[in-house]
Amino acid sequence: MKDFCIEPNWPAPPSIHAYSTLRGGGVSQGDFASLNLAAHVGDDPSHVHTNRDRLRKGLRLPSEPYWLSQVHGNKAVKATPNAQLPPEADASYTTQSCLVCVVMTADCLPVLFCDRQGDRVAAAHAGWRGLVGGVLESTVNALGNDNLMAWLGPAIGPKVFEVGAEVRLSFLERLGDGEKAFVQIDEQHWLADLYSLARLTLARVGVEEVYGGDECTFSDSDRFFSYRRDSQTGRMASLIWRE
Repeated sequence: MKDFCIEPNWPAPPSIHAYSTLRGGGVSQGDFASLNLAAHVGDDPSHVHTNRDRLRKGLRLPSEPYWLSQVHGNKAVKATPNAQLPPEADASYTTQSCLVCVVMTADCLPVLFCDRQGDRVAAAHAGWRGLVGGVLESTVNALGNDNLMAWLGPAIGPKVFEVGAEVRLSFLERLGDGEKAFVQIDEQHWLADLYSLARLTLARVGVEEVYGGDECTFSDSDRFFSYRRDSQTGRMASLIWRE
């Protein structure tokens, strides 16, 4: 583990490199302190530029990350070198070496994928809207589901993620299951377990080898940004590439 990021604990091939950043180690100030990597949240652009430069150098990235314009949708795009503008999508994938797939989060669930041979990688942004909308299915369909493993990065945890009854119903209708992923607070409010919902979703498309899912961005303000906790806040990045 490097001092500004988490390295997944999963049996990925040696050719696979994956990380999820923490909030410390950057130059941003105030609400965005300190390693904010998002250019769209109101932070000083020069600070974001410096933070992204620190990310590139600290992880010795082989290329500029394939940044996305995330919209809580289900589109997965193929990463390409030297992209001029971030595409509007919530996942990217590649079979090409040295292309860095990345998603940014601050409570939503980042999911990183690779295969047992180390030939395919992907990164997906899966908040509750993306999960219900099918972003993980789109990503797996783009990669092919044979011999895939997934890592669930830092997201808001099941003890604090409150949702309305309509969100719960959306998941139950989509999954045909999932009752155990919700704990009732009152007639209209429930606690939701994003990690469990992601595992159920992945199992439906043949991905049974799933790791991670043991952090809570909301509850750990020292290590993580959290939109639901702070509203005005930075974003962390989850990245993956193959040699």
